[in-house]
Amino acid sequence: MFISRLTLTVIVLAVLVIAPVAPAGAAVAVTIDKTTQRMMVAVDGSVRWVWPVSTGQLAYDTPNGKYTAFRMEADHFSKEWDDAPMPHSIFFSPKGHAIHGYLNTRRIGSAASHGCVRLEPANAAKLYALVEQQGLPNTKVVVTGDVRIALARHGMPWSGSMAYRNYASPHAAGYWGRAYRPFGY
Repeated sequence: MFISRLTLTVIVLAVLVIAPVAPAGAAVAVTIDKTTQRMMVAVDGSVRWVWPVSTGQLAYDTPNGKYTAFRMEADHFSKEWDDAPMPHSIFFSPKGHAIHGYLNTRRIGSAASHGCVRLEPANAAKLYALVEQQGLPNTKVVVTGDVRIALARHGMPWSGSMAYRNYASPHAAGYWGRAYRPFGY
């Protein structure tokens, strides 16, 4: 009897020590729509939050695609853009695009960034805490939509990009006259 208990104890300890212990996190889906400048956060398929965001302006468009979040920094400062503060950063693209808080909230809801996805600071903190709790591997980021439509809706067809100085309207650039026809014209 003593040997059986000892053997069982050794087996249980071996399983606990040797077996990798992975956190059982929920699936977090972050969907960013550049057309509407909105982010939807769902946990295990249930929508938890919908927030306004600022994605990249035309010259710095946030890339569409499906990503897995891979790095988090609570107090990051941009090495590319004059040490700009990026609180509660969640990095998702290989080129360094991140979802992060932005202190100047005036333009949140319109395409205004250099490619990152800006959130109001309180919302960035909520998302950061959720991702920290559920784990980076469980956090998927999907970026969809077209920033040109978002800019046109705000009455800024080219909003601060180089193209704004070169073209007066989307028609002059040829978007709606050729292959790109957002409204079926």
